[in-house]
Amino acid sequence: MSEKTLFGHPRGLFVLSFTEMWERFSYYGMRAILLLFLLDKTKGGLGLDEGEGGATYGLYTFSVYLLSLPGGWLADNVLGQRKAIWYGGITIMIGHIVLAFPSSQALFFLGLALVAIGTGLLKPNISSIVSELYPEGGAVRDAAFSIFYMGINLGSFLGITIVGYLGQVVGWHYGFGAAAVAMFLGLLNYRFFAAPYLQEKGLYPKAKQTEKTDTPAKVQPLSWILLAALVIFILVMQFNGSFTWGSKQGVATSMGIICVAVVLTYFANLLFASGLTKIEMKRVVILFILFWGAVLFWAGFEQQGSSLQIFADRHSELPFNMPSSWFQNFNAFFILLFAPMVGGIWVFLERRKMNPPLLVKFAIGLFLVALGYYIMVMGAKVAVQGLKASAFVLTFTYIFHTLGELCLSPVGLSAYTKLAPKQFLSQLMGIWFVATALGNLVAGLFAGGFNEERVQEMPDMFMSIVWFCLIVGGIILVLQKPLKNWTGGIK
Repeated sequence: MSEKTLFGHPRGLFVLSFTEMWERFSYYGMRAILLLFLLDKTKGGLGLDEGEGGATYGLYTFSVYLLSLPGGWLADNVLGQRKAIWYGGITIMIGHIVLAFPSSQALFFLGLALVAIGTGLLKPNISSIVSELYPEGGAVRDAAFSIFYMGINLGSFLGITIVGYLGQVVGWHYGFGAAAVAMFLGLLNYRFFAAPYLQEKGLYPKAKQTEKTDTPAKVQPLSWILLAALVIFILVMQFNGSFTWGSKQGVATSMGIICVAVVLTYFANLLFASGLTKIEMKRVVILFILFWGAVLFWAGFEQQGSSLQIFADRHSELPFNMPSSWFQNFNAFFILLFAPMVGGIWVFLERRKMNPPLLVKFAIGLFLVALGYYIMVMGAKVAVQGLKASAFVLTFTYIFHTLGELCLSPVGLSAYTKLAPKQFLSQLMGIWFVATALGNLVAGLFAGGFNEERVQEMPDMFMSIVWFCLIVGGIILVLQKPLKNWTGGIK
Protein backbone atom coordinates (compact mmCIF):
# COMPACT_ATOMS: atom_id res chain seq x y z
CA MET A 1 0.00 0.00 0.00
CA SER A 2 1.52 3.32 -1.09
CA GLU A 3 1.93 6.09 1.44
CA LYS A 4 -0.44 9.05 1.14
CA THR A 5 1.24 12.19 -0.08
CA LEU A 6 0.56 15.92 -0.13
CA PHE A 7 2.08 18.00 -2.94
CA GLY A 8 4.22 14.99 -3.81
CA HIS A 9 5.65 14.60 -0.29
CA PRO A 10 4.71 12.30 2.60
CA ARG A 11 2.19 13.93 4.92
CA GLY A 12 4.54 13.29 7.82
CA LEU A 13 6.82 16.01 6.37
CA PHE A 14 4.13 18.62 7.03
CA VAL A 15 3.48 17.32 10.57
CA LEU A 16 7.16 17.78 11.34
CA SER A 17 7.32 21.12 9.53
CA PHE A 18 4.42 22.58 11.53
CA THR A 19 5.84 21.29 14.81
CA GLU A 20 9.17 22.88 13.96
CA MET A 21 7.43 26.06 12.84
CA TRP A 22 5.90 26.62 16.30
CA GLU A 23 9.14 25.70 18.07
CA ARG A 24 11.05 28.19 15.90
CA PHE A 25 8.34 30.81 16.59
CA SER A 26 9.17 30.48 20.27
CA TYR A 27 12.94 30.38 19.78
CA TYR A 28 13.45 33.18 17.25
CA GLY A 29 10.74 35.36 18.77
CA MET A 30 12.37 35.23 22.19
CA ARG A 31 15.86 35.57 20.73
CA ALA A 32 14.84 38.73 18.86
CA ILE A 33 14.35 40.59 22.13
CA LEU A 34 16.84 38.73 24.34
CA LEU A 35 19.91 40.95 23.86
CA LEU A 36 17.78 44.09 24.05
CA PHE A 37 16.33 42.84 27.36
CA LEU A 38 19.79 41.99 28.69
CA LEU A 39 21.10 45.50 27.86
CA ASP A 40 17.98 47.49 28.83
CA LYS A 41 18.51 49.74 31.86
CA THR A 42 15.23 51.70 31.87
CA LYS A 43 12.25 49.41 31.14
CA GLY A 44 12.82 46.44 33.43
CA GLY A 45 15.68 44.70 31.63
CA LEU A 46 18.76 43.25 33.29
CA GLY A 47 20.93 46.31 32.55
CA LEU A 48 24.13 44.46 31.58
CA ASP A 49 26.91 46.19 29.62
CA GLU A 50 27.59 45.20 26.00
CA GLY A 51 30.42 42.82 26.82
CA GLU A 52 28.51 40.90 29.48
CA GLY A 53 25.23 41.06 27.56
CA GLY A 54 26.82 39.84 24.33
CA ALA A 55 28.58 37.01 26.18
CA THR A 56 25.34 35.99 27.93
CA TYR A 57 23.50 36.02 24.61
CA GLY A 58 26.30 34.00 23.03
CA LEU A 59 26.38 31.46 25.86
CA TYR A 60 22.62 30.95 25.63
CA THR A 61 22.49 30.49 21.85
CA PHE A 62 25.66 28.35 22.07
CA SER A 63 24.04 26.10 24.68
CA VAL A 64 20.81 25.79 22.68
CA TYR A 65 22.67 24.08 19.86
CA LEU A 66 25.49 22.45 21.83
CA LEU A 67 22.96 20.39 23.77
CA SER A 68 21.89 18.85 20.46
CA LEU A 69 24.82 16.45 20.88
CA PRO A 70 23.62 14.75 24.10
CA GLY A 71 20.08 15.12 22.74
CA GLY A 72 21.05 13.12 19.68
CA TRP A 73 22.81 10.50 21.80
CA LEU A 74 19.76 10.05 24.04
CA ALA A 75 17.54 9.58 21.00
CA ASP A 76 19.96 7.10 19.38
CA ASN A 77 20.45 5.01 22.49
CA VAL A 78 17.58 5.52 24.96
CA LEU A 79 14.46 7.40 23.90
CA GLY A 80 14.09 7.25 20.14
CA GLN A 81 13.57 10.42 18.11
CA ARG A 82 9.81 10.70 18.67
CA LYS A 83 9.96 10.71 22.49
CA ALA A 84 12.94 13.07 22.44
CA ILE A 85 10.92 15.57 20.40
CA TRP A 86 7.94 15.32 22.77
CA TYR A 87 9.92 15.71 26.00
CA GLY A 88 12.03 18.45 24.45
CA GLY A 89 8.97 20.47 23.46
CA ILE A 90 7.51 20.22 26.96
CA THR A 91 10.81 21.40 28.50
CA ILE A 92 10.99 24.35 26.09
CA MET A 93 7.45 25.42 26.99
CA ILE A 94 8.20 25.30 30.73
CA GLY A 95 11.34 27.39 30.16
CA HIS A 96 9.40 30.11 28.35
CA ILE A 97 6.78 30.11 31.10
CA VAL A 98 9.57 30.81 33.63
CA LEU A 99 10.80 33.71 31.46
CA ALA A 100 7.28 35.13 31.20
CA PHE A 101 7.18 36.18 34.86
CA PRO A 102 9.36 39.00 36.29
CA SER A 103 11.82 37.42 38.70
CA SER A 104 15.43 37.36 39.84
CA GLN A 105 18.37 37.14 37.45
CA ALA A 106 19.04 33.57 38.63
CA LEU A 107 15.48 32.44 37.84
CA PHE A 108 15.66 34.15 34.44
CA PHE A 109 18.84 32.20 33.64
CA LEU A 110 17.09 29.00 34.79
CA GLY A 111 14.38 29.66 32.21
CA LEU A 112 17.04 30.10 29.51
CA ALA A 113 18.66 26.82 30.60
CA LEU A 114 15.36 24.93 30.31
CA VAL A 115 14.79 26.28 26.80
CA ALA A 116 18.33 25.25 25.84
CA ILE A 117 17.91 21.71 27.25
CA GLY A 118 14.57 21.22 25.50
CA THR A 119 15.90 22.47 22.18
CA GLY A 120 18.83 20.06 22.45
CA LEU A 121 16.35 17.19 22.64
CA LEU A 122 14.01 18.41 19.91
CA LYS A 123 16.13 20.08 17.25
CA PRO A 124 18.44 17.31 15.91
CA ASN A 125 15.84 14.57 16.17
CA ILE A 126 13.04 16.23 14.24
CA SER A 127 15.48 16.72 11.33
CA SER A 128 16.52 13.07 11.56
CA ILE A 129 12.93 11.90 11.08
CA VAL A 130 12.58 14.14 8.01
CA SER A 131 15.53 12.27 6.50
CA GLU A 132 13.86 8.90 7.21
CA LEU A 133 10.93 9.92 5.03
CA TYR A 134 13.29 9.99 2.00
CA PRO A 135 15.54 6.90 2.09
CA GLU A 136 16.26 7.32 -1.63
CA GLY A 137 17.95 10.70 -1.08
CA GLY A 138 18.66 12.87 -4.13
CA ALA A 139 17.22 16.23 -5.10
CA VAL A 140 13.74 15.27 -3.83
CA ARG A 141 15.08 15.11 -0.28
CA ASP A 142 16.86 18.45 -0.79
CA ALA A 143 13.50 19.90 -1.91
CA ALA A 144 11.83 18.39 1.18
CA PHE A 145 14.37 20.06 3.43
CA SER A 146 13.66 23.34 1.64
CA ILE A 147 9.96 22.89 2.55
CA PHE A 148 10.99 22.05 6.11
CA TYR A 149 13.15 25.17 6.08
CA MET A 150 10.19 27.24 4.95
CA GLY A 151 8.31 26.03 8.05
CA ILE A 152 11.24 27.11 10.20
CA ASN A 153 11.26 30.56 8.67
CA LEU A 154 7.49 31.02 8.73
CA GLY A 155 7.72 30.37 12.47
CA SER A 156 10.62 32.78 12.71
CA PHE A 157 8.71 35.50 10.83
CA LEU A 158 5.60 35.16 13.00
CA GLY A 159 7.65 34.90 16.19
CA ILE A 160 9.78 37.97 15.58
CA THR A 161 6.74 39.99 14.50
CA ILE A 162 4.57 39.11 17.50
CA VAL A 163 7.18 38.60 20.24
CA GLY A 164 9.24 41.56 19.00
CA TYR A 165 6.24 43.90 19.11
CA LEU A 166 4.99 42.67 22.49
CA GLY A 167 8.48 42.76 24.01
CA GLN A 168 9.59 46.18 22.79
CA VAL A 169 6.24 48.00 22.82
CA VAL A 170 4.06 46.34 25.51
CA GLY A 171 6.53 44.74 27.91
CA TRP A 172 9.43 42.29 27.81
CA HIS A 173 7.66 39.51 29.69
CA TYR A 174 4.58 39.61 27.46
CA GLY A 175 6.90 38.72 24.60
CA PHE A 176 8.40 35.82 26.55
CA GLY A 177 4.87 34.59 27.36
CA ALA A 178 3.89 34.55 23.68
CA ALA A 179 6.82 32.22 23.03
CA ALA A 180 5.41 29.76 25.59
CA VAL A 181 2.00 29.80 23.87
CA ALA A 182 3.63 29.04 20.51
CA MET A 183 5.44 25.97 21.85
CA PHE A 184 2.17 24.73 23.34
CA LEU A 185 0.55 24.91 19.89
CA GLY A 186 3.47 22.96 18.43
CA LEU A 187 3.01 20.25 21.04
CA LEU A 188 -0.71 19.98 20.21
CA ASN A 189 0.07 19.53 16.51
CA TYR A 190 2.68 16.87 17.26
CA ARG A 191 0.50 15.01 19.77
CA PHE A 192 -2.46 14.57 17.43
CA PHE A 193 -0.81 14.05 14.03
CA ALA A 194 2.58 12.37 14.59
CA ALA A 195 1.24 8.86 15.22
CA PRO A 196 -1.03 8.52 12.14
CA TYR A 197 1.33 10.16 9.64
CA LEU A 198 4.78 9.14 10.88
CA GLN A 199 3.73 5.58 11.82
CA GLU A 200 6.83 3.84 13.26
CA LYS A 201 9.44 6.29 11.98
CA GLY A 202 11.61 7.53 14.83
CA LEU A 203 9.88 5.41 17.48
CA TYR A 204 12.85 3.26 18.44
CA PRO A 205 16.49 4.07 19.26
CA LYS A 206 18.77 3.66 16.22
CA ALA A 207 21.45 1.81 18.18
CA LYS A 208 18.99 -1.00 18.99
CA GLN A 209 17.82 -1.23 15.39
CA THR A 210 21.37 -1.63 14.05
CA GLU A 211 22.59 -4.17 16.63
CA LYS A 212 23.86 -7.29 14.92
CA THR A 213 24.81 -9.35 17.98
CA ASP A 214 23.88 -9.54 21.63
CA THR A 215 27.44 -8.62 22.56
CA PRO A 216 27.76 -4.92 23.44
CA ALA A 217 30.36 -3.04 21.41
CA LYS A 218 33.66 -2.70 23.19
CA VAL A 219 35.24 0.70 23.64
CA GLN A 220 38.43 0.74 21.59
CA PRO A 221 41.75 1.53 23.33
CA LEU A 222 42.20 4.50 21.01
CA SER A 223 38.93 5.96 22.33
CA TRP A 224 40.35 5.94 25.85
CA ILE A 225 43.58 7.52 24.62
CA LEU A 226 41.67 10.31 22.85
CA LEU A 227 39.51 10.90 25.93
CA ALA A 228 42.61 11.07 28.14
CA ALA A 229 44.24 13.55 25.75
CA LEU A 230 41.11 15.73 25.86
CA VAL A 231 41.03 15.70 29.67
CA ILE A 232 44.75 16.51 29.89
CA PHE A 233 44.34 19.41 27.44
CA ILE A 234 41.47 20.88 29.46
CA LEU A 235 43.39 20.50 32.74
CA VAL A 236 46.52 22.12 31.30
CA MET A 237 44.49 25.05 29.93
CA GLN A 238 42.81 25.43 33.32
CA PHE A 239 45.95 25.36 35.44
CA ASN A 240 48.03 27.63 33.18
CA GLY A 241 45.35 30.34 33.42
CA SER A 242 44.10 30.13 29.83
CA PHE A 243 40.56 29.49 31.05
CA THR A 244 38.88 32.24 33.05
CA TRP A 245 35.54 31.84 34.81
CA GLY A 246 35.20 35.15 36.64
CA SER A 247 33.11 36.92 33.99
CA LYS A 248 30.51 35.97 31.40
CA GLN A 249 32.98 36.85 28.63
CA GLY A 250 35.64 34.63 30.17
CA VAL A 251 33.18 31.77 30.54
CA ALA A 252 32.05 32.16 26.92
CA THR A 253 35.61 32.14 25.56
CA SER A 254 36.63 29.16 27.71
CA MET A 255 33.55 27.18 26.70
CA GLY A 256 34.29 27.87 23.03
CA ILE A 257 37.82 26.47 23.34
CA ILE A 258 36.56 23.38 25.16
CA CYS A 259 33.88 22.85 22.52
CA VAL A 260 36.42 22.97 19.68
CA ALA A 261 38.58 20.42 21.51
CA VAL A 262 35.59 18.12 22.09
CA VAL A 263 34.54 18.27 18.43
CA LEU A 264 38.07 17.46 17.22
CA THR A 265 38.20 14.52 19.64
CA TYR A 266 34.77 13.31 18.55
CA PHE A 267 35.69 13.29 14.85
CA ALA A 268 39.02 11.59 15.57
CA ASN A 269 37.24 8.87 17.54
CA LEU A 270 34.57 8.48 14.85
CA LEU A 271 37.17 8.14 12.11
CA PHE A 272 39.69 5.87 13.78
CA ALA A 273 37.96 4.02 16.62
CA SER A 274 34.37 3.36 15.51
CA GLY A 275 34.80 0.53 13.00
CA LEU A 276 33.77 2.54 9.95
CA THR A 277 34.30 1.24 6.44
CA LYS A 278 36.63 3.15 4.11
CA ILE A 279 33.77 4.80 2.26
CA GLU A 280 32.13 5.79 5.56
CA MET A 281 35.43 7.33 6.69
CA LYS A 282 35.66 9.38 3.49
CA ARG A 283 32.12 10.62 3.99
CA VAL A 284 32.93 11.61 7.56
CA VAL A 285 35.91 13.63 6.27
CA ILE A 286 33.46 15.53 4.03
CA LEU A 287 31.23 16.14 7.06
CA PHE A 288 34.26 17.39 9.00
CA ILE A 289 35.01 20.00 6.30
CA LEU A 290 31.36 21.03 6.09
CA PHE A 291 31.34 21.43 9.88
CA TRP A 292 34.07 24.10 9.93
CA GLY A 293 32.62 25.89 6.92
CA ALA A 294 29.29 26.00 8.76
CA VAL A 295 30.93 27.35 11.95
CA LEU A 296 32.28 30.36 10.06
CA PHE A 297 29.05 30.85 8.16
CA TRP A 298 26.94 30.90 11.33
CA ALA A 299 29.47 33.13 13.11
CA GLY A 300 28.68 35.74 10.46
CA PHE A 301 25.04 34.95 9.82
CA GLU A 302 23.95 34.81 13.46
CA GLN A 303 25.11 38.36 14.09
CA GLN A 304 21.52 39.27 13.22
CA GLY A 305 20.52 38.79 16.85
CA SER A 306 23.67 40.41 18.27
CA SER A 307 25.83 43.00 16.47
CA LEU A 308 23.33 43.60 13.65
CA GLN A 309 20.57 44.03 16.24
CA ILE A 310 22.67 46.60 18.11
CA PHE A 311 23.38 48.35 14.78
CA ALA A 312 19.63 48.37 13.98
CA ASP A 313 18.72 49.72 17.41
CA ARG A 314 21.37 52.46 17.59
CA HIS A 315 22.63 53.33 14.11
CA SER A 316 19.89 52.59 11.56
CA GLU A 317 16.81 54.40 10.38
CA LEU A 318 13.59 52.64 11.48
CA PRO A 319 10.92 52.84 8.75
CA PHE A 320 7.46 53.70 10.14
CA ASN A 321 8.95 53.68 13.67
CA MET A 322 8.89 49.90 13.65
CA PRO A 323 10.55 47.99 16.54
CA SER A 324 14.24 47.52 15.74
CA SER A 325 13.91 43.76 16.31
CA TRP A 326 11.71 43.56 13.20
CA PHE A 327 14.83 43.91 11.04
CA GLN A 328 15.51 40.29 12.02
CA ASN A 329 12.28 39.42 10.21
CA PHE A 330 13.82 40.37 6.88
CA ASN A 331 15.75 37.10 6.83
CA ALA A 332 12.61 35.02 7.42
CA PHE A 333 10.67 37.02 4.80
CA PHE A 334 13.39 36.57 2.19
CA ILE A 335 13.62 32.84 3.00
CA LEU A 336 9.90 32.48 2.33
CA LEU A 337 10.32 34.48 -0.87
CA PHE A 338 13.44 32.79 -2.24
CA ALA A 339 13.35 29.22 -0.82
CA PRO A 340 10.91 27.80 -3.42
CA MET A 341 12.95 29.34 -6.22
CA VAL A 342 16.29 28.10 -4.92
CA GLY A 343 14.88 24.61 -4.24
CA GLY A 344 13.44 24.57 -7.75
CA ILE A 345 16.79 25.61 -9.20
CA TRP A 346 18.54 22.67 -7.47
CA VAL A 347 15.96 20.22 -8.90
CA PHE A 348 16.20 21.83 -12.35
CA LEU A 349 20.00 21.58 -12.34
CA GLU A 350 19.87 18.00 -10.99
CA ARG A 351 17.71 16.88 -13.91
CA ARG A 352 20.28 18.32 -16.31
CA LYS A 353 23.18 16.88 -14.30
CA MET A 354 24.47 20.39 -13.55
CA ASN A 355 23.72 20.52 -9.82
CA PRO A 356 26.75 22.07 -8.03
CA PRO A 357 28.56 19.74 -5.59
CA LEU A 358 28.15 20.17 -1.83
CA LEU A 359 31.42 21.99 -1.27
CA VAL A 360 30.75 24.44 -4.10
CA LYS A 361 27.38 25.35 -2.56
CA PHE A 362 29.11 25.88 0.78
CA ALA A 363 31.70 28.17 -0.78
CA ILE A 364 28.98 30.19 -2.53
CA GLY A 365 27.20 30.58 0.82
CA LEU A 366 30.34 32.02 2.44
CA PHE A 367 30.97 34.38 -0.47
CA LEU A 368 27.42 35.74 -0.19
CA VAL A 369 27.87 36.37 3.56
CA ALA A 370 31.08 38.25 2.75
CA LEU A 371 29.17 40.41 0.26
CA GLY A 372 26.51 41.17 2.88
CA TYR A 373 29.12 42.28 5.40
CA TYR A 374 30.81 44.50 2.84
CA ILE A 375 27.50 46.37 2.65
CA MET A 376 27.61 46.63 6.46
CA VAL A 377 31.10 48.14 6.18
CA MET A 378 29.64 50.93 4.06
CA GLY A 379 26.76 51.40 6.53
CA ALA A 380 29.17 51.50 9.45
CA LYS A 381 31.17 54.27 7.74
CA VAL A 382 27.98 56.36 7.78
CA ALA A 383 27.31 55.53 11.43
CA VAL A 384 30.76 56.62 12.60
CA GLN A 385 29.94 60.12 11.31
CA GLY A 386 27.07 60.28 13.82
CA LEU A 387 24.40 59.75 11.17
CA LYS A 388 21.73 57.06 10.90
CA ALA A 389 22.44 54.53 8.16
CA SER A 390 19.72 53.93 5.60
CA ALA A 391 17.42 50.99 6.29
CA PHE A 392 18.51 49.66 2.90
CA VAL A 393 21.91 48.77 4.39
CA LEU A 394 20.44 46.08 6.63
CA THR A 395 17.84 45.16 3.99
CA PHE A 396 20.43 44.30 1.33
CA THR A 397 22.68 42.66 3.91
CA TYR A 398 19.83 40.33 4.82
CA ILE A 399 19.11 39.60 1.14
CA PHE A 400 22.66 38.35 0.53
CA HIS A 401 22.82 36.54 3.86
CA THR A 402 19.52 34.80 3.09
CA LEU A 403 20.72 33.65 -0.33
CA GLY A 404 23.88 32.38 1.35
CA GLU A 405 21.81 30.53 3.93
CA LEU A 406 19.76 28.84 1.20
CA CYS A 407 22.97 27.70 -0.50
CA LEU A 408 24.45 26.31 2.69
CA SER A 409 22.03 25.44 5.46
CA PRO A 410 19.33 23.16 3.95
CA VAL A 411 21.97 21.57 1.73
CA GLY A 412 24.31 21.00 4.68
CA LEU A 413 21.47 19.64 6.81
CA SER A 414 20.52 17.23 4.05
CA ALA A 415 24.18 16.25 3.51
CA TYR A 416 24.57 15.28 7.15
CA THR A 417 21.48 13.07 7.02
CA LYS A 418 22.70 11.41 3.80
CA LEU A 419 26.41 10.97 4.53
CA ALA A 420 26.29 10.07 8.24
CA PRO A 421 26.77 6.37 9.08
CA LYS A 422 23.30 5.14 10.09
CA GLN A 423 24.27 4.12 13.62
CA PHE A 424 25.63 7.63 14.28
CA LEU A 425 22.91 9.62 12.50
CA SER A 426 21.43 11.53 15.43
CA GLN A 427 24.86 12.11 16.98
CA LEU A 428 26.10 13.67 13.75
CA MET A 429 22.92 15.70 13.45
CA GLY A 430 23.86 16.97 16.91
CA ILE A 431 27.35 17.76 15.64
CA TRP A 432 25.83 19.75 12.76
CA PHE A 433 24.01 21.90 15.29
CA VAL A 434 27.18 22.22 17.37
CA ALA A 435 28.57 24.13 14.36
CA THR A 436 25.66 26.53 14.79
CA ALA A 437 26.42 26.64 18.53
CA LEU A 438 30.02 27.72 17.98
CA GLY A 439 28.93 30.26 15.38
CA ASN A 440 26.40 31.74 17.81
CA LEU A 441 29.00 31.92 20.57
CA VAL A 442 31.38 33.84 18.31
CA ALA A 443 28.50 36.11 17.24
CA GLY A 444 27.73 36.94 20.88
CA LEU A 445 31.35 37.63 21.77
CA PHE A 446 31.76 39.77 18.64
CA ALA A 447 28.78 41.90 19.72
CA GLY A 448 30.60 42.72 22.95
CA GLY A 449 32.77 45.13 20.96
CA PHE A 450 29.78 47.22 19.88
CA ASN A 451 29.72 49.74 22.69
CA GLU A 452 29.44 53.50 22.32
CA GLU A 453 33.14 54.01 23.04
CA ARG A 454 34.20 51.83 20.05
CA VAL A 455 31.90 53.12 17.32
CA GLN A 456 34.88 54.16 15.18
CA GLU A 457 36.04 50.52 15.01
CA MET A 458 32.80 49.22 13.44
CA PRO A 459 33.92 49.34 9.78
CA ASP A 460 37.09 47.37 10.54
CA MET A 461 35.19 44.84 12.65
CA PHE A 462 32.74 44.13 9.85
CA MET A 463 35.58 44.02 7.30
CA SER A 464 37.33 41.30 9.30
CA ILE A 465 34.30 39.05 8.73
CA VAL A 466 34.46 39.79 4.99
CA TRP A 467 38.07 38.58 4.79
CA PHE A 468 37.50 35.45 6.87
CA CYS A 469 34.56 34.38 4.71
CA LEU A 470 36.41 35.00 1.45
CA ILE A 471 39.50 33.09 2.56
CA VAL A 472 37.70 30.05 4.00
CA GLY A 473 35.24 29.96 1.08
CA GLY A 474 38.19 29.95 -1.31
CA ILE A 475 39.86 27.06 0.54
CA ILE A 476 36.65 24.99 0.43
CA LEU A 477 36.29 25.71 -3.29
CA VAL A 478 39.84 24.48 -3.91
CA LEU A 479 39.18 21.27 -1.94
CA GLN A 480 36.13 20.41 -4.05
CA LYS A 481 38.06 18.81 -6.94
CA PRO A 482 40.28 16.38 -4.99
CA LEU A 483 37.35 15.31 -2.76
CA LYS A 484 34.58 15.11 -5.35
CA ASN A 485 34.37 11.28 -5.31
CA TRP A 486 34.51 10.86 -1.52
CA THR A 487 30.73 10.80 -1.04
CA GLY A 488 30.61 7.27 -2.46
CA GLY A 489 27.92 8.00 -5.01
CA ILE A 490 25.51 9.78 -2.63
CA LYS A 491 24.28 13.09 -4.04
